[in-house]
Amino acid sequence: MNQQDICTAVKDFICKEIAADGSADDIDEKTPLISGGILNSLATLQLVTFLEDTYDVSIKAREVGIDYMDTLTDIAQLVISKQK
Repeated sequence: MNQQDICTAVKDFICKEIAADGSADDIDEKTPLISGGILNSLATLQLVTFLEDTYDVSIKAREVGIDYMDTLTDIAQLVISKQK
């Protein structure tokens, strides 16, 4: 999968599973997810589980945070780096 495919899948997951009220419908690749309050700690852990299950990657505890997962682009780059 490429970066755009991962961004789309992650956005879909967030919109359907985490922010089902429609509050995340307008996020894009650069929208701050954690620092912007879209993802709280529980939602971030749900996202990590989704990423690990979907892309068969292992995300370390130190990678679960703003430095690695604050935007869709950050998340896609993390997943791609784990697949190599």
